[in-house]
Amino acid sequence: MKLRSFGRHLREGVKNIGRNGWMTFASVSAVSITLFILGVFLMLALNVNHIVDVVENRVEIKVFLDVMTDEENIKSIKGQLKDISGVKEVQFVPKEEGLQQLKDSFGEQAYLFDGLEQENPLPDAFVVRIETPQEVEQVAGEIQRIPLVDKVNYGQGFVDKLFTVTSTIRNIGLIFIIGLAFTAMFLIANTIRLTIFARRKEIEIMKLVGATNWFIRWPFFIEGLLLGVIGSILPIILLLAGYKFLYDQVMVDLSFYFLDLLPLFPLGYQIAELLIGIGAFIGIWGSLVSVHRFLRV
Repeated sequence: MKLRSFGRHLREGVKNIGRNGWMTFASVSAVSITLFILGVFLMLALNVNHIVDVVENRVEIKVFLDVMTDEENIKSIKGQLKDISGVKEVQFVPKEEGLQQLKDSFGEQAYLFDGLEQENPLPDAFVVRIETPQEVEQVAGEIQRIPLVDKVNYGQGFVDKLFTVTSTIRNIGLIFIIGLAFTAMFLIANTIRLTIFARRKEIEIMKLVGATNWFIRWPFFIEGLLLGVIGSILPIILLLAGYKFLYDQVMVDLSFYFLDLLPLFPLGYQIAELLIGIGAFIGIWGSLVSVHRFLRV
């Protein structure tokens, strides 16, 4: 396409937006409202996914050693643990530290363990963190086979339920967002189709005087692109302002610290790019599909 022709199509596309004021307002409003709803669920889904990741990554394996294990064997076991595929970090917890952790967990009743320092009954242990939490059962099985490992604890039973719940949450969120995205495309495409339907005579006349299909399409193509992009700006502003307010409120309230929401940036950039991309795609797609119908004169 020649630069002069592109300039002409660009001017026509921009003029069409101003020329059809009410229909433009209706299209941009439909895009804005739908993308705002989609953006809310995207933010919710991304934060839920982040919280689920945090919970899953807290899964760790506690490896208790035989009480007769000496220092040399402890070093050997540590090396074997590190060699297991999927193990990210191995931390040794001597029995003295284990007793102190136990006393700390009992708070004011820690005095119940006074006197045990001399004859500490607890075994030495390792805390093993893994790269993929879903592989915890497999890694625990390999650890159990190491000589002088007395017991392996990773919250058997609870971990399986945890992964079932988190997987269900992710699947429901994904299905909901895909469904909402298709609903948005349907609503916006229909609104743009109404805009073009009101100008069907204009398209028919251009076709009858010999204009090519792409000569007719280009202004609508640009118009749809601009409508989608303009319609995405307002929901982006509202979503980022609303999220900043919510984030500030949550993070200053100690009772909600466990939520650990995603920071505004880079989440804000990701949401802005997604909504602008979706708005532009839907605007172009809606325009092309709708114009195609009236080109068959």
